[in-house]
Amino acid sequence: MKIEVKEPEVKEMFDCAVFYHGHLCPAMPLGLRAGVLAMKKLGVSRSQDKELMLLAETAEGHAMACFLDGVMMATGCTYGKGNCKKLRYGKLAFTLIDRKGKKKVRVAVKGDFVLNALKSSPFIAKRKQGIPPQDVERELAEAAVNKVLSLPLEEVFEVSEVEPFEETPKKGTFEAYKCERCGEAVYSKWVRVKNGKFYCIPCSEKV
Repeated sequence: MKIEVKEPEVKEMFDCAVFYHGHLCPAMPLGLRAGVLAMKKLGVSRSQDKELMLLAETAEGHAMACFLDGVMMATGCTYGKGNCKKLRYGKLAFTLIDRKGKKKVRVAVKGDFVLNALKSSPFIAKRKQGIPPQDVERELAEAAVNKVLSLPLEEVFEVSEVEPFEETPKKGTFEAYKCERCGEAVYSKWVRVKNGKFYCIPCSEKV
């Protein structure tokens, strides 16, 4: 069996996305498709800097949370660029914001799709047994991935209407100080001052 990726935008990123994510599983490609879908709805390209903002509703410690890596790969919204925020609702959904065009759209995986996958997917059955995703039989992983890649978008996702979005721009800081205790640099917003000396947050709690 081999992976069959039909959507050109998803195919272009798929191998890099698997490498970035670390293992083959169905949730990451699901996020990849969702991210591409959201960008098409907004009429935008992948974020190079902070043109887009991602509000992810996933959390930690629940099935299919790998979804978020696919969304980040597709949209270019990352923690490092500061344009990805995790809301920790424990849901497979997100809002993608076009800051330049001042509009937003929300994409969610349909509830029935998630519940059916949790009940009937052989791949997820193995995961429930505590088997790490990279140790699940390759043919089960490939079958699960091919399924999420082949289903019509309307069977998998709920997409809201595109809505207007307003925000107050915030500037990043280039001002940094050296922590008196550990010697590492800490940016001004997070500096803590004690007895007239500058400390990072962890060190400030130890002096």
